[in-house]
Amino acid sequence: MIRDDVKTALVAAMKARDATRTAAIRLIQSAIKNRDIELRTASAQPDDDLLVTEVLQKMAKQRRESIEMFESGGRDELAAVEKAELAVIEGFLPRQLDEAEAKAAIAAVVAELGATSVKDMGRVMAAVKERFAGTLDMAKASGMVKAALAG
Repeated sequence: MIRDDVKTALVAAMKARDATRTAAIRLIQSAIKNRDIELRTASAQPDDDLLVTEVLQKMAKQRRESIEMFESGGRDELAAVEKAELAVIEGFLPRQLDEAEAKAAIAAVVAELGATSVKDMGRVMAAVKERFAGTLDMAKASGMVKAALAG
C-alpha cells in the first residue's frame, strides 16, 4: 500500500537526516490525514490506494502550478523548493499511462460499452474512471473520450 510506503520513506529520510525529503513526506502525510478526516462522515469509503493516489495527484498538480508561477515571477529559489517537493510526491505515485496506452484503454472501453456518440460520454467516463482512476489523468481522459466518440 502506498500509505505504508510513505511511512517507511519517512523513517528512512529521518535516519538519513535528509531535511528536504523529510519535510516533503510530512506534507504528504498531513494531506492524507486531512483527507481521512474529511471522509469520516462519508457513506462510501474509497479504496485506500485510490484515496492516497488522489491526494498525491492533487499535491503534484499544485506544485506544478506553483513552479510555473514562481518561474514566471523570477523566483527561482522558490521554484527549486517546489520542484524538490514535486520529485518526492511523484516518487510515490503509481506509473501513469502514457498517451498511446490511454487511447488504447479508452478505445477498449468504448468498444466494450458499444458507445457510438457523444451522448454516451457520461457512461464511458464513468467506466474509465472506475477502471483507471489512479493511473490516468481524468482531465486528459475526457478529451480522449470525446475524440474517440466523435470520430
